[in-house]
Amino acid sequence: MNHFKRIIIYCIGLFIMAIGVTFSVKSNLGVSPVNAIPYVVSLISGLDQGLCVSVIFCSYIILQVFILKKDFKFHSLLQIICASLFGYFVSFSNMIFYFTPSENYIIRLIYMLVSIVLIGIGVYLYLEAKLVPLPAEGVMMALKEKTIFEFHNIKMGFDVTTVVIAVIISFIFLENISGVREGTIIAAILVGKVVGILTKLNLKRII
Repeated sequence: MNHFKRIIIYCIGLFIMAIGVTFSVKSNLGVSPVNAIPYVVSLISGLDQGLCVSVIFCSYIILQVFILKKDFKFHSLLQIICASLFGYFVSFSNMIFYFTPSENYIIRLIYMLVSIVLIGIGVYLYLEAKLVPLPAEGVMMALKEKTIFEFHNIKMGFDVTTVVIAVIISFIFLENISGVREGTIIAAILVGKVVGILTKLNLKRII
């Protein structure tokens, strides 16, 4: 796969993920763990969700510096561009799919499942491009490099941590729990399953 094609696939993956994030918000059943903090910060501050995604994701790069110290590679700063691009895609997706969330639980459940599938497809494509990881994955990779834990255990711990932080700041500033519901847990379980299915299908022959 040539470099230009990888960049296109990477960007398509990020955009599909962003649409998935929008549908998770529209479901009103909870966003995915990695997007929980940006979503809650957006509700608290009134700032655009995409901007909050970019800022929070960029803060993860600072966390990587603390974890890796002198082993932090200069080219990892490219994650700033990726975080900004993903945040823009989230804002753009929210603008495109500007509709009022349904009160019907079945429809909301469908939105959530669509979100999970889209995020799974997006993650698969952006990982398949083998370019720069998003900052959240960058933190996980840094922890794997500096600890004895396996990646799947680190991801589980990272997801739990982000959800707990989102719940705490939501409860403190909004006096309720926003952005974290059953959909958050379901997304944490099923997004990886979707990526696994796509990997087994070996879609790289198509892309």
